[in-house]
Formats: sequence, structure tokens, C-alpha cells
Amino acid sequence: MAILIDHNTRVIVQGITGREGQARTRLMLDYGTNVIGGVTPGKGGASVLGLPVFNSCKDAAASLGPIDLSVLFVPAAGIKEAALDAIDAGVKLLVLVADRVPVWDAMEIAKAAAAKGAKFVGPNTLGIASPGRAVAGMIGGRAESAREWFKPPLPGGTGVGIISRSGGMSSSTAYYCGQAGVRISSIVHIGGDAVLGLRIPDVAALFQDDPQTDAIVVFGEIGGSQEEELAELITSGKVTKPVIAYIGGKAATSGTRFSHAGAIIEGNRGTHAGKVAALRGAGATVVDAFGELPQAVAGVLRSNGSRSLMTDAERRAVWTTGVTRIEPNSVAVRGHDIAGLMGQTSFGATVYLILTGKLPDDKVGRLMDAILVSSIDHGATPPSCLAARTVASTGASLSASVAAGIMSINRHHGGAIEDAARYLGTLLAKARTAATSPGAFSAALDAVATDEVTRIKSSGDRISGFGHRIHTKDPRTARLFELAAVAGLSDQGATHIAAARAVERAFAAIGRPLPINVDGALGAILADLGMDPRVFNGIFMIARTPGLVAHVVEEQTREKPMRRIDPVNHAYDGPSGK
Repeated sequence: MAILIDHNTRVIVQGITGREGQARTRLMLDYGTNVIGGVTPGKGGASVLGLPVFNSCKDAAASLGPIDLSVLFVPAAGIKEAALDAIDAGVKLLVLVADRVPVWDAMEIAKAAAAKGAKFVGPNTLGIASPGRAVAGMIGGRAESAREWFKPPLPGGTGVGIISRSGGMSSSTAYYCGQAGVRISSIVHIGGDAVLGLRIPDVAALFQDDPQTDAIVVFGEIGGSQEEELAELITSGKVTKPVIAYIGGKAATSGTRFSHAGAIIEGNRGTHAGKVAALRGAGATVVDAFGELPQAVAGVLRSNGSRSLMTDAERRAVWTTGVTRIEPNSVAVRGHDIAGLMGQTSFGATVYLILTGKLPDDKVGRLMDAILVSSIDHGATPPSCLAARTVASTGASLSASVAAGIMSINRHHGGAIEDAARYLGTLLAKARTAATSPGAFSAALDAVATDEVTRIKSSGDRISGFGHRIHTKDPRTARLFELAAVAGLSDQGATHIAAARAVERAFAAIGRPLPINVDGALGAILADLGMDPRVFNGIFMIARTPGLVAHVVEEQTREKPMRRIDPVNHAYDGPSGK
């Protein structure tokens, strides 16, 4: 669990076509954020980083379905209009990145959000992050640094929640806590303006209710009364988790602005001394220097026996892996004891587990078994088999011969699975853009497929996943789709299977049937299972390896060395079919 955002949160980016919008969208996508589209008025129909662009949030919601969160990379003067567009479209959480947003505009956004039950972070925020899950905004700067700096909770474990009034110190606090061996559940930069959406007390209440947060770390500043209000929540018992804080601006005097508009002392209000006294009086731990904060956090967690602390081995590690954990007398794959999986979980289900991190139900497990069986071998003609047999005929080892076969699996052999999935994904994106309403999606998909088939016919292009040099009706395809239906995958709506069926219908309509082949079926099914297309070629390798082993052993036990292997003129002499 995480507050505000996780890997399932459906995110759009307003201002996605701008330089900053594109750069930060790439960060979010690379980190794993579920960005589904973008909005730039006047740029509807365009595409950025493979994502559809719409003229308004209303158009985006009509095409993509419900939107959970919008990140606004829009200049300050346009923030109000963009925010109201998102709120009117039913978006429940906004991240307002721009600074210098007019106060009256921020107040109007707050009024509209309250009326529609929405929330916003900012203005003048770097955003929010749930380490290991998602980033909304620009915290971390790059996906690589965000992964390295922010240590997420272990599965089933906990971390500390970080609330910061400073953008740069949001990342610094999380980084230095990580260096001290502290895991982070979520990071929230509330923003630096005078009028804000979510404030320190609001975020602290969210962390209080989050079972994956053990303690709350606050980087506070002079100005305003947020820290004093947090102290009141602690005193009243509404926040019971440990609070560890640092307050910046100790040397500031009345009228001094500390970094940004929200951090200014006015008379005796918002002083450093007042905030420190209020928090300490409520029982929070307040450090005098920022450098003391990470160790103070670690000390509080240690005294509480918290699961948010890393072991010494985890702290010493120069890199980490989330695949397999090896300890004396213990092997765990994606958190599952391998001895417990043995005899209980099929190979296909375990392949799904190691590639996705999730153990599938029995129906999906059987579907994965079928996927592996479908590609276990396809005779001696494919390049991988010919390569493996040719190398085997030289007297090479089993490993070298099989490796030669594996190395021949590339874009034009095995790679069609990934290509088909990505191709079908582009058709779905075009249909979402063309659909005038959610109910019109199927008709839009058929129209897109018809246009695509017409283009292919006139250009002579090949299409991955359709047709076969041997089979006019691939026997594996029908069976895969049967098992996919049993596993709960649909051939209707915005699914890759539906897109494949639409293309198949479009070819049949012009009198040139081109059925879905096994690669197209595998690409559509694996994509609809939510798997990363980058592993699809690997799944084919996993499936084909036993067949390559069989061919190599047969080559070296039945045939003469260094023979010329005919790729076509050979016959089968094994057991009769059953």
C-alpha cells in the first residue's frame, strides 16, 4: 500500500507536448508509473512517447476511461484553466507543478476541488513518489537515480513517510534516510506557495492510516502554521505514529522569506522557535541540524523494532535485485519459498511469477503452461533448430549448440510475438482517439483495422502475427484463445485480443483471409495478461529450449558429423500422432 499513488494509479499529463512535460513523462514511464495519455489543447490526435494526446481532460476520460491523477506541466498563467478542466472531468487528484500561480487562482482551484471531492498537491511542487511503485511529477530527476536513492519497503514490510515543504530537500531527506538504512513508503512535496492543496497535517493523517508507514518524517520551514497544526494532531491522539522533524529557517527574522512564498515570518507567527516548541511539546522528535535527521529517524525505528530498517547486508549492497533471495538453507523467488512452489505450482505459473513478481491463479497458470507448450518446437526448418543442429554437427557441446539456436531467435524468428503485441497496441491507441464515446469503441476499432488492412494491401507491407507459411489455420491459435477465455481474458472492448480479431475480420472482408497465427495469439494474450513486451522474446526462448536440446542430442546420435543439413527435404519417422 502507498498513499496518493501506486503502480495501478491511472495518470495523465497535462502539457505533455511541451519540453518539460515530455521529459518528465519519460521519467514517470521509465520508473513504472501508469501514464495512459496526455492533454494539450489544440494538439489532440498527436502522440508523445507512444501515448495518445487529447484536447481536454474530458476528451481523455471519454476515450481512456476514468483518470485517477493528473500532473500539470502547465505555465502558472494557465494552471487554473487546466486544473478546472481536470476537476470537471472527474480527476480526483492533481499535482500542480508550476510556481508563481496567482493566489486567487489557487483559491478558485481549491473551491472547485472541494465541490467535486478532489484533492491537489501544490502549487510549486516537485510532486509525489511511492518508491518502487510510481512517481508523479519530477522527484528524483531521473528514473535511475530515483530507484537508487529511494529504498522501498520489502514486500509485506514498512517504511517511513516523508513530508517536505522544500522540493530539493524532499529528495535529499529520502536519500539520506536511505543511506542511514531507512526504507521509504511515500514522499510528498506539498509545495512552497502560500495557498496549498494538501498540507502537512493532511498528509500526516494519510500516513497515519497507511499500514505500510511506520513513522512520519517532516522537513518543515518557518512561515504558516502547518507544523503547529501537526503538533495539535499529535496531542489530540489523531496522529500516534512517531514524528521526526527538522525545521529550516532558524536564523530568519520577521519579514524574511526562506526560499519561497510560503516560508515567511509575519510578526510572531510562523517562527522557528514556535514550531520547534510546539512539536517537542507534543512528543515529536525535533533535530537541530538537518544532518542529524537520518540517524534520528533510524534511532526511533530501532527503538521500536521497526521493519523499516535495512539489514547491514542490505545497506552494504552496491546493487539490488528483486528476483531471487538466497540465504543459508533458503531460496525464495519473488518472495515465494521455492521448496513450497515445488510440486504445488506449475512451471508456466512459476515463469509468470519470476517475470512479473505475481503468482497467478490456476487458470492463468494453465494458460501459461499452454503458451510454453505451444512454442516448444516447430520442426527442423526454423532458424534456431537449423543453427543448433549445424553447430552440433561440428562436435560442439550441448550448451554451445543450444546457445547457437537461442542466439538465432531475434526479430524475425520469435520476435514476432513482441512485434504483434506492440502493433495491436497502436491500433488500440488509434481507436481510443477515434472513439467519440466509450460505447463507440468497438466500431472505432473495426474502422481502424479496416483502414490498416487497406494500407497494408496497397503498400505490400507485412504484418506481424497474421498468416503463416505452412498453416492456413494454425491449430495452436484456436486452443490458446480457448484457454485465454477460460482464464478471463476478453475478445471484446479495448483488449489486444479484440484488436487481433478486428484485423482478422478486416482481412476476411476484402476477400483475402489472413488468420491470426500463433505469434499473434501469443502477443495478444501476453499483452492482455499485463506482461512487459520486453520479456515476450524471452518467453519464446524458454519454450523453445527443450526442443533445441532434443534436436541437438538427435543430431549428435543419429547423423554423421559435418553434414549439409537440408532445411526442407526431410521427413518425420517418430511415433504416430495421438
